[in-house]
Amino acid sequence: MRTLLMGPPGAGKGTQAVLLSKALAAPHISTGDMFRKAVEEGTALGLEAQGFMDAGQLVPDEVTVGIVRERLMEPDCLKGFLLDGFPRTIPQAEALDRILESVQAPLDIVLNIAAGREELMARITGRRMCHVCGASFHVLFNPPAKEGVCDQCGGELYQRDDDGAETVGKRLDVYERQTRPLLDWYAKQGLVADIDGNQSVEDVAGEIMNAIHGRRS
Repeated sequence: MRTLLMGPPGAGKGTQAVLLSKALAAPHISTGDMFRKAVEEGTALGLEAQGFMDAGQLVPDEVTVGIVRERLMEPDCLKGFLLDGFPRTIPQAEALDRILESVQAPLDIVLNIAAGREELMARITGRRMCHVCGASFHVLFNPPAKEGVCDQCGGELYQRDDDGAETVGKRLDVYERQTRPLLDWYAKQGLVADIDGNQSVEDVAGEIMNAIHGRRS
């Protein structure tokens, strides 16, 4: 299966990507992983991307698309892949289509893990990290035995700046503005399967596999 995984911050996309990659025996390809690999290997595109990143600038679409093309042409992607974090815009989606058309391997399904805004806010703003050992907790779903204290090392727990309510709200707004047109675009192609992300991890995974089996049959 050639799969694209989408979902807003807090929807559990990262957790499901790991589970799905194992279930499908397909490589999980994220934008961050692709950039790191290209930079580590010193490819021309990797070095070009590093120049933009070192300067604190966004990597242009043409460079990002080139790195994606290089990654998808590698042998482990021939029988399928799980793409995460790309595309983010319709022009990037059109570029991805051209890449896959060149090897006669179009996308099979776009999995959209959806969850309500209140649920997403609660998931993200409730996260806490340990200053000392980096252990993670959640005030609702995985609270420490003693409030504000790490169970593992006794260190002080804190909330990351980007997990604050104002920042999270802005991140969700940006995702909605940038992603809604992309989801509509893929829906017109009959590729989108909406997944209820308000469920448990196990139930979300089960719904994803049902959607994939339905597409295969």
